[in-house]
Amino acid sequence: MKIKDILVILEEMAPLAYAEDFDNVGLLTGEANAEANGVLVCHDALENVIDEAIAKNCNLVVCFHPILFSGLKKITGSNYVERALIKAIKNDIAIYAVHTALDNHQNGVNHIFATALGLKDIKILIPKSSFIRKLITYTTPENADEVRNALFEVGAGTIGNYDNCSFNSNGFSTYQGNENSKPTVGNKGELTQTNEIKIEVTFEKHLESKILKTLFEHHVYEEVAYEIYELQNKHQNIGLGAIGTLEKPMAEAEFLNLVKDKMLAPGIRHTNFIGKNISKVAVLGGSGSFAIKNAIQAGADAFLTADLKYHNFYEAENQLLLADIGHFESERYTKNYIVDFLQKKIPNFAIILSEENTNPVKYL
Repeated sequence: MKIKDILVILEEMAPLAYAEDFDNVGLLTGEANAEANGVLVCHDALENVIDEAIAKNCNLVVCFHPILFSGLKKITGSNYVERALIKAIKNDIAIYAVHTALDNHQNGVNHIFATALGLKDIKILIPKSSFIRKLITYTTPENADEVRNALFEVGAGTIGNYDNCSFNSNGFSTYQGNENSKPTVGNKGELTQTNEIKIEVTFEKHLESKILKTLFEHHVYEEVAYEIYELQNKHQNIGLGAIGTLEKPMAEAEFLNLVKDKMLAPGIRHTNFIGKNISKVAVLGGSGSFAIKNAIQAGADAFLTADLKYHNFYEAENQLLLADIGHFESERYTKNYIVDFLQKKIPNFAIILSEENTNPVKYL
């Protein structure tokens, strides 16, 4: 098995198109065509993790956080990023990062976070916008089924819990081909009027090239008429954060103790108690101060995230319990999820969970 074969499986788990624009995900270093010996899954691909990969004969390290995040002008080993990269390159170890590609996935980081707390009816807190596009095309009634079904096969027409979704309407078209035309219906040089089916389907934007390739392959016309629009609709199954409900309401102190226990959080910073039971809970793994207003608007009784600054706590406005449980702690089960996913997909291959604790924050 080559490394590139494993990368295909990783993209199935967390499509790179789901990542935020600022992020640096995918294969960061290494050769995709190299034979894979084993996979080491970690939270951060630090130098000690690369040492672990060498010791365990793994030449692919799959990390959550990208060790290479911003551009480097030199690699001299002067900091932890450069040292890790140098060691990986010297030892022919590839590094692949998932980060916000998995953050935005319906079953990714925040679903894992919410599930660990025992939340039910989990939904995305901030659905992704500008991600859905619509294709409109026109074809003969005889060709409509073939075109429609082919588009469904490559991912068009999926809306929430439904697939094979389309809208179809009857109409007529007019056209006149020039001397070089090869019309499917009518004759060149003659004005032709014929019945057509208008087909409308939505699709995720990263599928556009595949959608168009499929359309052209299955359409009967020499010139395919089509339109693509970016929709303002939000994608309900892709986005950041999650929100769900507890099995039964809890007092605030009881709830925070549950969080401390389930997420193995040695210290939790939080706002004042406001004297209301916690039932509806919003979570966002990693740095989530930007989502405080979203949690309030969603009617959450509590919002759990990390990396909150002093003034962020004021933004709770006594409308919810706001808590910082630690960056690593909020994402701690992510690497376990990646290991489980890969082991199910390639059960007879070495998929190893890193034993290194890469959390840089310690508590006294």
